[in-house]
Amino acid sequence: MRVGSMQMTIRYQNQLYRTYHEQEKLMEQSDGSKLHRPSDDAVAYSKYLRYNVSLSENNQYQTNTKTAVSWMKNSDAALVNIKDCFATIVEKSNQAQDTNTTTDMKAISQEMLVLVQEAVSDANAQVGDRYVFSGQKDLVQPFSMSTATYQRGIAKTLDDKQTEFFNDCDDSNGSISQMLTLKGSDGEEYYLNTLTGKVYSKEFMDDGYKEKLAAGQTHVAAGDEVGTITMAKGDVAKYFDNKGVINGTGKAFNPSITVDGKTVNLSFKFIEQRIVTYNGDRKHFSMVKENGAEQPASDEVNANGVDIAGTSIFDDPNSGNESSGAACFNDNLTVVAMCATGDARWMSSDGKTLANNAFNTINNAESNLGARQQVYTASQSMLTTMNEAITGDITDVASTDVAKLAVEMMQAQTVYNLSLYVGSRIIPPTLADYL
Repeated sequence: MRVGSMQMTIRYQNQLYRTYHEQEKLMEQSDGSKLHRPSDDAVAYSKYLRYNVSLSENNQYQTNTKTAVSWMKNSDAALVNIKDCFATIVEKSNQAQDTNTTTDMKAISQEMLVLVQEAVSDANAQVGDRYVFSGQKDLVQPFSMSTATYQRGIAKTLDDKQTEFFNDCDDSNGSISQMLTLKGSDGEEYYLNTLTGKVYSKEFMDDGYKEKLAAGQTHVAAGDEVGTITMAKGDVAKYFDNKGVINGTGKAFNPSITVDGKTVNLSFKFIEQRIVTYNGDRKHFSMVKENGAEQPASDEVNANGVDIAGTSIFDDPNSGNESSGAACFNDNLTVVAMCATGDARWMSSDGKTLANNAFNTINNAESNLGARQQVYTASQSMLTTMNEAITGDITDVASTDVAKLAVEMMQAQTVYNLSLYVGSRIIPPTLADYL
């Protein structure tokens, strides 16, 4: 087979082009990356894309985590201030004793009212223009206090011994920590277990159950009540809204029981007081990876009104009402109103217990938020480490080995120059060269 000069020229040009292309590819890698298109290295390029996605997610999650920590720090600062206000209310409720005059009691109630107002103001804390305790309605001011007064039912908050005594029994439909206070037509005070409908006398609630414990009875039993009325789980909502304000049906409530052979008509006891309303929602927002599953224990960045204010007998799961999101604030306002009436007896027992319960609610909310904040703070360190690892993987798979590249470029340049030199010698001269 005869090889013509044209064939030699074409083959030489193809080889020269490939040599130039190799040199061009090496020159392209001088920007620090050896991967510019999938054809450079399909396997390595696939890894490079995956690592870049992971790095992008990691960077976004780091930003989210920093924002979350900032949000929770502001929330925690507000809760600390609220807790301080509630702690002072507990102290003031302890001062409201029989030794005080009516004027003293009113002065103490005014001091406590100012503290509740300050706590409500702290609960409206903001980060920028967003309210930290409004749930997902974070552009809406969460808490507002009325200037008018409303008729709110009075709850009997059980202390630790009473809670254990009244819950360790077979006839309870659930856990109870409060009872509703009733007025009897005989002038006495009674307490209603809203889960069972059983009515207990004030004497039994104050001292009678202690005598039962001393005699070896570990929990409330049939016969301890002075009577029973028709009351089922969820019936509280028939008579009170979720903030404890009594409605028309509640005011008309008038069942009767027989006490010592006499008929006693009962009605709900209530107090005129100001009311705090929660205007946010009960939702949380999370900061999770785009490809990660949500973990409510750690991903709930915010605390809403229900989280910080807890619930009372008027809006707990047994009441039939939706959570108000302002229970502990309204409980403290009940303490304020009762103190203003000069009821030192109530303040020395129920008042102190109710104020302590409100303080414990806020304290628990702060502890829960602090625990989540620690999780996010630890995540920041972990994400930084992950970022370094992912960046290292990208460097390994895509970065150029500078020393190796320099040698290969010199080799390619030498080969290319030699190709040009050899070509100039072996390609037949053209007619133009001859002439």
